[in-house]
Amino acid sequence: MVDLSQRVARLHAVRDLRIEDAPAPGEPPDGWSTVAVTSVGICGSDLHWYADGGTGEVSIEDPVMPGHEFAGVALDGPHVGRRVAVDPAIPCGACEQCRAGHGNLCPNILFAGHQSLDGGLQERLLWPDHLLVPLPDDLSDDAGALLEPLGVAIHAVRHAHVRSGHDVLVVGAGPIGVLVGAVARRAGAARVFVSEPLGHRRATALAFGADAAWAPEGAVEELMSITGGRGADVVVEMAGSDEGIATAVAGAGLGARIALGGIPSGPTSAFPAAAARRKGLTFAMVRRMHETYPRAVELATTGVDLDALVSDHFPLERSADAFAHAVGRTGDKTVIRVSGS
Repeated sequence: MVDLSQRVARLHAVRDLRIEDAPAPGEPPDGWSTVAVTSVGICGSDLHWYADGGTGEVSIEDPVMPGHEFAGVALDGPHVGRRVAVDPAIPCGACEQCRAGHGNLCPNILFAGHQSLDGGLQERLLWPDHLLVPLPDDLSDDAGALLEPLGVAIHAVRHAHVRSGHDVLVVGAGPIGVLVGAVARRAGAARVFVSEPLGHRRATALAFGADAAWAPEGAVEELMSITGGRGADVVVEMAGSDEGIATAVAGAGLGARIALGGIPSGPTSAFPAAAARRKGLTFAMVRRMHETYPRAVELATTGVDLDALVSDHFPLERSADAFAHAVGRTGDKTVIRVSGS
């Protein structure tokens, strides 16, 4: 007898994540495949939804299955039987931004685990074929899920205009900040420095190739000392706080570019405008990622060890425990194992 139900984790309200039975997906339409989800990474934005009820100006309106960092196995379609990473963003393909090649800026985009589109915390789901990325044999399911945050880091470094010989400051060493440092190094950065309040995350940043990692209260002084007072040529902020933006401005050199990629809990952020104006700084906003999966696979198979970023595993049935644990930020990346958990 065919099983027409599945287990899912659904977020109903702040800190109210429930394991439930739900209908299994039906037959996929043309151009879509059924994916059996294997690994789901918990992102900082997921934690905002869980702990704060939303991100920026967007809040929970209806229950939703979280999870936009995920991998699985294609059960049908052109990749049948293959392990795949899932690009979580579905642009409309028809608007001005999509036609111009900027799908990440599509105003009609659907994004896994946000608002009306359920994400990866379910045993099976349907997804567009062209957004499934076959995984090389030497990448694990966890690494497949983490290609998404690696893609965000790649986009942030590109958007920051990191060039050969640059000194780069990364503010915030959560998983994406750590990956920003690793990607910046491979983009030619001469030195990568990190500001991060948590000691274990500073250690992770160093393990991923940062030259130095400091607590925020001493980061700018240390940076200025080591750069002879110049500051950083490029800053990538991944802290999602006004304090992080202030550190970015203080650590930036004259004429530097700051890429803001951190996601705050509320709809507004503030920065030291006078200092930024005197330095002639340029700010760039990082919006998710843009056509980064080929480069992410290349980096993940040539030295960026995504498995080393995973500190904790939980089965699907303990998804609420996984989120409660991840909110404490006592580790690096928390992954929920769905199929086979």
